[in-house]
Amino acid sequence: MFGAIEAGGTKFVCAVGTGPEDVVMSAEIPTTTPEETMAGVAAFFAGRKLKRVGIACFGPVELGAGRIAKTTPKVAWRGFGIQAAVESALRVRTVLDTDVNGAALGEQMWGAGQGVDPLLYVTVGTGIGGGGVVGGKLLHGLLHPEMGHVRVPRVDAAPGICHAHGDCLEGLASGPAIAARGYDYDLAAEYLGMAIQIYTCVLSPRMVLVGGGVMKHAGMLAKVRAAAKRYMAGYAPMPVIRAPKFGQRAGTLGALALAVRG
Repeated sequence: MFGAIEAGGTKFVCAVGTGPEDVVMSAEIPTTTPEETMAGVAAFFAGRKLKRVGIACFGPVELGAGRIAKTTPKVAWRGFGIQAAVESALRVRTVLDTDVNGAALGEQMWGAGQGVDPLLYVTVGTGIGGGGVVGGKLLHGLLHPEMGHVRVPRVDAAPGICHAHGDCLEGLASGPAIAARGYDYDLAAEYLGMAIQIYTCVLSPRMVLVGGGVMKHAGMLAKVRAAAKRYMAGYAPMPVIRAPKFGQRAGTLGALALAVRG
């Protein structure tokens, strides 16, 4: 069996299994302090023999150091060495990546993007994040992808809400940003379409999966797809833009995929 930890900003979800068909998931563990939350994680895995554990974590993450960056808005978790903490508690090797990179891998291995390369995964919820598989590898470099913090052209004058950048994509089209604009989902779809056009020009994905709570709004995916095509203006082909297969399980199965791939 492999272990999985979806380390989210509001909740942790743990799981064991070898793939989507046999996965057993924990109840949600609230993301409070590292000590309290990690105690819940350890309790779920107690007595289970595991080959490896994948951690799909909220960010930013310093992957080389195995810790959550000090720039995270989750104050209690700034600088927390999550990889070492899990390995110490469970006595097993871990694989750490961002939650969205993990979700991209899970969808490519088992889901809506099975076998597709390059593949991008974008989630739109409380924040906006993106990850991808390019050339069979998860996107890494100077840092992991921060697709929610790209700048897009402004089509309205309201201030953005990102704590770091103000009017980056997350500050304009995340769930809280939509609420601040009186729940104008059409406007958010415009910004998301712009961003996907940018991602397409830079990374040339064959498919872009767009998930997260905001995308549950009626007709949202179609609006985003139409906006992206309009902003490309016929210059280049558009990737397939669709919903992920695993929905709310994408993060947990992404963590499991990290463990399985090793």
